[in-house]
Amino acid sequence: MKKSIIYFLFLNLFLYSCTGKINNNKYPYQDAGLSVENRVTDLIGRMTIDEKIHQLDMYWGREVANMNGHEASLYSEEKIEQMIGNTGIGSIHDFYPLRAEITNEIQKYALEKTRLGIPVLFIEEGLHGYCGIGSTTFPIPLQLSAAWDTSLVHSVGRAIATETRAHGVDMILGPVLCLPRDPRWGRVEETYGEDPYLDAINGVAMVKGLQGSSLDRADAVIAEPKHFAIHGIPEAGSNTSPVSIGEREARTSFLYVFEKAVRDGGAMGIMAAYHELDGIPCVDNKWLLTDVLRKEWGFKGFVLSDLGAVKMTLENHKVATDTSDALAQTFKAGLNMQFYDFDHSGFRKAMLKALDKKMLSDEDLNRAVHDVLKVKFMLGLFDHPYTDTSLLSRVSHSKENQELALKAAREGICLLKNDHGLLPVSKNIKSIAVVGSLATSTYLGGYSNNDARGISILDGLKQRAGNSLQINYIKDSIKVSDIYQKKAMELVKNSDMAIVVLGEDINVVGEGKDRANIDLDAIQLDLVKALYQTGKPIVVVLFNGRPLTINWVAQNIPSILETWFSGEKGGLAIADVLLGNINPSGKLPITFPRSIGQVPFYYNHKPTSRHVYVDEANTPLFPFGLGLSYTSFEYSDLQITPVKIPASGTANISVKIKNTGKVEGTEVVQLYVRDEISSVTTPVISLKGFNRITLKPDETGTVNFELGPEQLSLWNREMKRVVEPGEFKIMVGSSSADLRQMSSLWVTAN
Repeated sequence: MKKSIIYFLFLNLFLYSCTGKINNNKYPYQDAGLSVENRVTDLIGRMTIDEKIHQLDMYWGREVANMNGHEASLYSEEKIEQMIGNTGIGSIHDFYPLRAEITNEIQKYALEKTRLGIPVLFIEEGLHGYCGIGSTTFPIPLQLSAAWDTSLVHSVGRAIATETRAHGVDMILGPVLCLPRDPRWGRVEETYGEDPYLDAINGVAMVKGLQGSSLDRADAVIAEPKHFAIHGIPEAGSNTSPVSIGEREARTSFLYVFEKAVRDGGAMGIMAAYHELDGIPCVDNKWLLTDVLRKEWGFKGFVLSDLGAVKMTLENHKVATDTSDALAQTFKAGLNMQFYDFDHSGFRKAMLKALDKKMLSDEDLNRAVHDVLKVKFMLGLFDHPYTDTSLLSRVSHSKENQELALKAAREGICLLKNDHGLLPVSKNIKSIAVVGSLATSTYLGGYSNNDARGISILDGLKQRAGNSLQINYIKDSIKVSDIYQKKAMELVKNSDMAIVVLGEDINVVGEGKDRANIDLDAIQLDLVKALYQTGKPIVVVLFNGRPLTINWVAQNIPSILETWFSGEKGGLAIADVLLGNINPSGKLPITFPRSIGQVPFYYNHKPTSRHVYVDEANTPLFPFGLGLSYTSFEYSDLQITPVKIPASGTANISVKIKNTGKVEGTEVVQLYVRDEISSVTTPVISLKGFNRITLKPDETGTVNFELGPEQLSLWNREMKRVVEPGEFKIMVGSSSADLRQMSSLWVTAN
């Protein structure tokens, strides 16, 4: 008997004596007792070039399964054999299995019928709910951010992860951590708003919610912040357009959000963006993908290209001579996986050519494969690859998740104007005219399952009002808008008040739907102007995914409610706010400009960014942080302890808040800072903290903040992050334009 066989039997006998289990693992990478790094190293050492290349490729759901529209409905052994063969593959996307049994069958094939048994990574969309049929759909990220409630965002992330993993899916393409400084961009709805601090803290909450306590649990998925980086300010607001920005501003605002997601959130995925950054496509940017992301921030996961982004370097950016050159550039820069860029055969041939011509080294290839395999090991796919098929019926669209969707919608609704206390609807009101085609819309926002439907505003009002109110509505028709307008006017005249729903339909908002202007369309504006002439009280409810320039409405309509795209329970949440069942507490996470000419217009601008025009006001229509309540709050007794700190020290900030109204309410107390004198220019005002506080009438509470190096630092002239001595103005208030208490904090040299 050979010595190796004797050793193997002895080792198994030893392990049995220690654990009571025989070790049937053939190779070290199959041994769950070894470290992930050792397992990855061992596996890579056993892989052929073809097997490595296939791990860097993504496959389309229709290639591997029988589909029923958007969802995979049936396992196909024939397709799996053709696509996966004996080599295995990296990932599958646009798959959305109706049952976990389908993913289990694919994993079974990958584990048992490929040479090395490398499992498949299933990747899907899930920005505000797993994008598969039957899942819970939450409000769009912009509305989640409007709640200013990170515990809520974390809970939503947990719900999304639980429903996603129950389908056998391992990774979600999100959150979107772009800072949208141009509302013409159609993807504003996918973001958490314009502010670096607010975005970062929400991004961390979502990443931690998605990834849970351990990635190998049945309620955790890989989070993949996108689009890396600085994607939210495309030239002219047009998606994928060039971005030119200095390194200091990039690090201060745009990169900071991703840095927090990586360092504090532990994100294990990143998506490289389409666009060019100062002349270099993001997928080819070694400084971005390797020097900053990996070396500075310590990123341990893998980088996926945005769909077709590598191909764009060849066909659009024109920085590559052929497919091999394009792939060599991106994998050398730090990419790990293509996203439908090139067909599988073309991808393989181009990679082999790149390796043969020394455009790409074996070390580059192994590094790219290493990160993909590492994530698969961390997810537990090698050790317990199969999903419990009973999970789906227990966790998907659960009662708890539906209640969470309702809570999120309620908290993210923003009351922008409420002259004369028109809202909530008075008990004296007996009939309401609901007007506008969007009143019956069940649209849930971008990246929702196409078959999913929410509760419309009209139906929400009917359900919540019951028999206490007469709800009047006539169906809209754009083709006969003049006739509809006359009927609507008559309806309003015969009602006690009107709720007019205005905003954006699916044709003008979302990815690839950038706008040259962000006004209401002529039909909607003419309608609300005509209804105004009736003299009846009017409430405008906004149904939209980006800020709109609604100047006439803001000037003439007494009450305006921003409801965004509120998810599946949106209609009920909006009705709750309108009827006073819920006191609104949402705050704007993004500035509303008065006109396109003001864009970009964001609150934390530099001192010389003045927005002074001869034909426009220099103020926003609605400022960042604005959100009214049905009650009122008084701010007092701002305390800074101590008032002087060293550069490495921290200060405690406290302020007292009193509910001076007649109903219970929640106030989002916002802390802003201004560095008075600095070596480089800094914003006129920057959000550095916020807290929600709920108070009964006449009740007083104290809100506390902590300021330290994280909040007070800047990138100096030597591009070092430091805290400079000097005066910092401390401002606390209800919005960026409503600052109630001010004082100063002094920082001294260490």
